[in-house]
Amino acid sequence: PRRSEQANALSAAAMASMQYNFKKITHVPTAKDFIDVVLSKTQRQTPTVVHRGYAITRIRQFYMRKVKFTQTSWNEKISRILDDFPRVDDIHPFYSDLLNVLYDKDHYKLALGQLNTARNIIDKIAKDYVKLLKYGDSLYRCKQLKRAALGRMCTIMKKHAASLAYLEQVRQHMSRLPSIDPNTRTILVCGYPNVGKSSFMNKVTRADVEVQPYAFTTKSIYVGHTDYKYLRWQVLDTPGILDRPLEERNTIEMQSITAMAHLRAVVLYIVDASEQCGYTIKQQSELFHSIKPLFANKPLVVAVNKTDVRTLAELKPAEMALINGMRDAARGPASLRMDGDDEDELPCMSTLNEEGVALVKQVCCDKLLAARVEQKLASRRAGEVLNRLHVANPKPRDALSRPAVIPHSVALNRLKKQDGSLKIVTEKEMQDLNGGAGVYSADLRKDYQLEDESWRYDVMPEIFNGKNVADFIDPEIDARLAELEREEDELEEKWLLEKAEEDMEIEPDMDDDEKALLKQVRSRRTELVETHRRKKGAGNNAPTLPRTVSASHADPVKRATTQRMKESLGAMGIDPSAAIARARDKSVAREGRLRKRSRSEALDEDMADGAADDDKPRKHSSKSRSVSVARRSDRADKSPGAGLKNDDERMRAQKMADLAQRKRNKYAKIGEADRTIITKMPKHLFSGKRGIGKTDRR
Repeated sequence: PRRSEQANALSAAAMASMQYNFKKITHVPTAKDFIDVVLSKTQRQTPTVVHRGYAITRIRQFYMRKVKFTQTSWNEKISRILDDFPRVDDIHPFYSDLLNVLYDKDHYKLALGQLNTARNIIDKIAKDYVKLLKYGDSLYRCKQLKRAALGRMCTIMKKHAASLAYLEQVRQHMSRLPSIDPNTRTILVCGYPNVGKSSFMNKVTRADVEVQPYAFTTKSIYVGHTDYKYLRWQVLDTPGILDRPLEERNTIEMQSITAMAHLRAVVLYIVDASEQCGYTIKQQSELFHSIKPLFANKPLVVAVNKTDVRTLAELKPAEMALINGMRDAARGPASLRMDGDDEDELPCMSTLNEEGVALVKQVCCDKLLAARVEQKLASRRAGEVLNRLHVANPKPRDALSRPAVIPHSVALNRLKKQDGSLKIVTEKEMQDLNGGAGVYSADLRKDYQLEDESWRYDVMPEIFNGKNVADFIDPEIDARLAELEREEDELEEKWLLEKAEEDMEIEPDMDDDEKALLKQVRSRRTELVETHRRKKGAGNNAPTLPRTVSASHADPVKRATTQRMKESLGAMGIDPSAAIARARDKSVAREGRLRKRSRSEALDEDMADGAADDDKPRKHSSKSRSVSVARRSDRADKSPGAGLKNDDERMRAQKMADLAQRKRNKYAKIGEADRTIITKMPKHLFSGKRGIGKTDRR
């Protein structure tokens, strides 16, 4: 017995902490879609090629894998559906009864049970046919066994098409149910149709429930949330209830009955005093007493609505007696009433002009808080906590009286406030009297506490080291400042003169050549310092360029010319004439200079060059096919330092380069860096309607 009690306690705790999110239930496909999905997955994720010449063990494994994979796919998908749908016996009784009201618990259980049975049958079919495939003696027989296994699985699911369709409708409806927490602080609003339940909920929460002047506008339970005493409260708007036997109530009314029966909430029963809802106060009283057993062990509040149309003073004595009877029934027996219940007045409100709505909300919240605290104190857990607490009661050390000390000025101001002689004008009132916000500027200095009140609006002095700077200002400060500036100018001029003399310092025994050399050394030193500073400032940001580019563009001072070569070699005592002549022989004249001669002279020269070159072998060049040039031009590389000693070596190297390029030419690529993507699907081949016999090329 003790173990069963512990198991029940654990299940109750798990149920209390459970959160219900029906929007996460997986989609339930139709039987046809279910079969298509599973068979398509089997086709895509298993091997598809098998030949008659394979070993029989390989053929058996091929078809056994397909059967096992199909069975696994069915099992996973059906298990996902069964796990996502809530089990009626494991969820909160409120949701269990709500499922019974909305979807018929027996039908719901039957549909889930049929899916579970289908899953077990599919597993058994797969097991049997895998056993038969182990003894298949040919490819044809193995294929037929696989086909029979998959066919029987699909037939099983076709038989359960109605259950799948029903579960999909249930899933869609459950995903639209409001997220109700059965264990949180809840205000449950109930009553006859059109008495103002939805209007009250719209006023106290941010919900937007439809309100219309006819009965049964609200057809399901709506949820809203409000705040009271820094706590979040759940407000439930239930559909209207009619006074008739339980078996005659429809689905809309049964939702309200379910909520009142299973939710731990404060029940707010709203009575329409104006009788504009179409039901008299007597009928509303009879409904209250008929559903009163559902309010057992719950705090109950009876509120009168639409007092703007008809107040309590305008009611007849018989009607007032009925309302008082409902209020007394809501209080319960005198022995079970809590402190303060006798003094409670009947809460009245008008949801049209919001009069009394906040009071009704406050009464409901206070009653529920008191009931929850009392319930917790009555539990065994509260006693265990209280046993560990110790409340200290201090004892007086002597009999001396030590009253509170109130300053004389405070006591005087209290007396003046009681007489009405002291009236404190607030800054808000001052702002309204002096032009309002944006015009009035608050005086922040009027309450300064200074030795002399005349100091309040003085210009604030600068403070340094705890002393006022204004107290130590020299009256001759301007004259002394001008004198200091003049001394600084004189010192600066003197320093500049000394620096100039130091730079031009020359020994008296130097001749003119030595003076010129000293000047050259100093200029060179200045140039080196400036170059070093420039390089240090640039850091490693300067790009690395070829020698020719850096000489001709980046640094014009280092440009390689014959004049600079002559000067540098001459300074070293070397005769530069031979080097200059060789450089001029290797230099290539610009092609633009040929334009100066007449066309006939150029033609004669070309003919002469052609006659002279007949005996020479043609220089090989890959550019000769794509570039049209005169015969006199020689496209073979003549640049010095290429690593090739003569023209034959250059021609051989060029042929090897052309041979290496031939492979890329087949792919229509210019070179290694060519990333061009050609048109994969030409439009003229893949657009338009296809005629008969036009698809062979595809």
